[in-house]
Amino acid sequence: MNDRVAAALDRLEIEDIVRRYCRGIDRRDFELVRRCFHPDATDQHGAEPRSLDEFIAWVDQLTETYQVTQHLVTGVLVDIGDDYAAVESTGVAVHRGKDPSPERNLITGFRYLDRFERRAGRWAIAARTGVAEWAIPIPAARWWELPTHHPQSRRDRDDPLYALLGSLGLDL
Repeated sequence: MNDRVAAALDRLEIEDIVRRYCRGIDRRDFELVRRCFHPDATDQHGAEPRSLDEFIAWVDQLTETYQVTQHLVTGVLVDIGDDYAAVESTGVAVHRGKDPSPERNLITGFRYLDRFERRAGRWAIAARTGVAEWAIPIPAARWWELPTHHPQSRRDRDDPLYALLGSLGLDL
């Protein structure tokens, strides 16, 4: 395989991991989140970097306070070395809290700055820094309930996504 094709495949694999991370967070599927990282990875969302286990425990507790999160990755730039890559992902996330406080009901712009490493042929995040760009509160009175006759999003493996994956033999 020529170098350009190999680099394109590496980029696709890395971009897929970034998006799977967002799926894992929004569905609260922390095993999926865990698979996006190397076991000795660190994640810094906030002041202090956390080990992968500390991060999973923190994000589990944090996302429990929300009814909904939705992370939309709008751009992923990948600069690849031999077995490492610097990855900048930009995105927007919506958070709807279980309580009406402004810090739990917001839309936020963010960037993920990731060091990816390829180990034993597998790309994964070795170190991540979450960078806050901006935030806009959504007053509780602005939310409205979705019609009950529509398929409803879930924050667990009962989400309609997992039925689709399972029906195709792709249950992850």
